[in-house]
Amino acid sequence: MSVARDFGEFDYIIVGGGTAGCVLANRLSADPDVKVLLLEAGGRDNWIWIHIPVGYLFCIGNPRTDWCYRTEPEAGLNGRSIMYARGRVLGGSSSINAMLYLRGQAQDYDHWAALTGDSRWNWASVLPVFKGSEDHWRGGDALHGAGGEWRVEQQRLRWDLLDRFAEAATQAGIAATPDFNRGDNNGVSNFEVNQRRGVRWSASKAFLRPAQERPNLRVVTGALIDKLLFAARIARGVEFELGGVRYFAHARLETVLTAGAIGSPAILQRSGIGPAALLQARGIPVVHELAGVGGNLQDHLQLRMIYKVQGIKTLNRQANSLWGKALMGLEYALFRSGPLSMAPSQLGLFTRSQPGLERPDIEYHVQPLSLDKFGDPLHDFPAFTASVCTLRPASRGYVHIKDSLPATPPAIAPCYLSHEADRATAAHALRLTRRIVSQPALAPYFPQEYLPGPGPDTDEALAEAAGRIGTTIFHPVGTCAMGRTDDANAVTDPELRVRGIGRLRVIDASVMPTITSGNTNSPTLMIAERGAALIRAARRP
Repeated sequence: MSVARDFGEFDYIIVGGGTAGCVLANRLSADPDVKVLLLEAGGRDNWIWIHIPVGYLFCIGNPRTDWCYRTEPEAGLNGRSIMYARGRVLGGSSSINAMLYLRGQAQDYDHWAALTGDSRWNWASVLPVFKGSEDHWRGGDALHGAGGEWRVEQQRLRWDLLDRFAEAATQAGIAATPDFNRGDNNGVSNFEVNQRRGVRWSASKAFLRPAQERPNLRVVTGALIDKLLFAARIARGVEFELGGVRYFAHARLETVLTAGAIGSPAILQRSGIGPAALLQARGIPVVHELAGVGGNLQDHLQLRMIYKVQGIKTLNRQANSLWGKALMGLEYALFRSGPLSMAPSQLGLFTRSQPGLERPDIEYHVQPLSLDKFGDPLHDFPAFTASVCTLRPASRGYVHIKDSLPATPPAIAPCYLSHEADRATAAHALRLTRRIVSQPALAPYFPQEYLPGPGPDTDEALAEAAGRIGTTIFHPVGTCAMGRTDDANAVTDPELRVRGIGRLRVIDASVMPTITSGNTNSPTLMIAERGAALIRAARRP
């Protein structure tokens, strides 16, 4: 093995240029007297399809922009292994995701505060953090921020079909709501998006680019992290590969992992921090045993129900026509609107899978299109997709390295539908979708279930159908969970410091002890804002 070269010394080293890393690079380098290094294993976010919103169809599953991970074969998905997209460019998954702006429910954060014993994570405390980053189309008010970097806009197109679905939902007893982000997301409404005038607004654009000209910030892409460096259980920096050469960089103050729910636990494990038996089996010396590293993996499993329709416009026919494609391109070029400006899902719905529940436990993403899977062409028949996911799954999975090599993808096992409660919720959710689609508002369009297709209405049959059609909605969290000092599985404390190791924090979606009740990108951004404030406060006397 070649001898690593010295890359230099910095006050802070940030490992991962995704959503959290971009925020931290901006906030920490705002102090001109500190020197910051941001290391990103992927590339620059300079491909045109990253910026055109509908380009997610070309980014997900593309090794140029996606790590193209796959899960282990999942028993709950009838033995299937499914794609597991993670952003491979600056901005991370915010450069390829659905662009939906969602915070979750107030109870999510109150639960975090209870699990960590720290009120700084409750809803009342995190709401100002959310607002501080925002530049919301509504302007500043009690719930929304103005003037921040994180632009939130309304979508720039509408579909009659989605309006009819929303009407059908109200006919099924689900009321409309004006705002999913007030702490209670119950109801049906159009999603808000992270866009600026019809162009994707990623964390790289919002936070990193404005800071990149600062002389005290260095951003390096293509840097594959091997492991952390320690001296007496104090993190001293990182060792990484860049252009076929090995380097080490030293951190005077802190090293911060922001590599996400897949990358951060894998780096910790390769560095000798994690379950001792796992590390020993991989031939890695144990620096510090932390049983929770890589465990507690949670994700939202979406059940993509597809319905053929008649007599109403969908994207399928338009996108499969040369004339339709030309019109879409012209509309976007002239007005930054139309189908090329659309997020993957336009209409959202949060509700209870069955009566008597305290708060919504399922979320719908409704789309005026259908396809077999991301990367495939749209179907050649008119159809819509109603994806429904369980918001707070009881199933728990893991991320485990397979060997000590940084280029080897880890084993990713979300263990979907492994808990009976999740199987029951999936059955209730499929029934509810069928009830919504059967309402009078959609009757004129003769909806016909294409996927999973007609079948018995028993819990067992519906759970089997869920396993057949279920796929990830790309929200992995929890693999370096924060918690109380007496929680044996907590990886970080409430200040996001790795337990038992000095000068090392994890600040990304992996620290969520439980998944939020909605899309996870903006909650991750909030965690990064809070983490940056904690780091800066620790530096001050």
